[in-house]
Amino acid sequence: MATNQQASGKILIVLHQERSSPGRFGCLLNGRGYELDIRRPRFGDPLPETLRDYTGAIMFGGPMSANDEHDWLRREIDWIDVPLSEDKPFLGICLGAQMLARHLGHRVYAHPEGKVEVGYYPIQPTADGHNVCDCPFPDHVYQWHGEGFELPAGAALLASGQDFEAQAFRYGTRAYGLQFHPEVTFTMMCCWMGRNGGRLEQPGACPREQHLQGWFQHDMAVARWSDAFLDAWTGVTAA
Repeated sequence: MATNQQASGKILIVLHQERSSPGRFGCLLNGRGYELDIRRPRFGDPLPETLRDYTGAIMFGGPMSANDEHDWLRREIDWIDVPLSEDKPFLGICLGAQMLARHLGHRVYAHPEGKVEVGYYPIQPTADGHNVCDCPFPDHVYQWHGEGFELPAGAALLASGQDFEAQAFRYGTRAYGLQFHPEVTFTMMCCWMGRNGGRLEQPGACPREQHLQGWFQHDMAVARWSDAFLDAWTGVTAA
């Protein structure tokens, strides 16, 4: 159960591009009093051998595939054993969730019809999903991916989607994987569309105007859920 107090300590933030950021989640964690230790293993930053001095770790997305054979990516997937073995809160978002699934021995795969999810899409929370935090799961979330993952054995499915079934899961009591991007801010969304406009032409992607409309229709619910989720994930309610 979350306690109502000002947080202290560090959150490990794992990013995969030079200009990427933790977005909304970074702001929410800073507001709770956490120090963010940002590492980019792709560009040579080491990951800590232990999370003893950390509250938890968040592994964000990126343009690469969890199936790639880059040395740094293989090491990062193996590193996930650190939070799991130490029972520290761990969150994988998009690529991070796929890397968690790979670490647990499960498949990351492209849609058989070549479809992607780029834009806002509906998801359906499960009974376990309704109990994640003191806020309803958003019914539409922002996506930016062309691969999905199998639900790991022993994991609890928290939300499902139509083209990529596993959208959110919990493994054990403290590790979560989210296929979608609750951390995305309006600025981030616009930057992604500007830098990666070709993704909007792929099968199943939403046109640009639907991204903007979706933000105004759905982001308030995503923001409320994100705030409550971080309370449950860290175990500390924002003061």
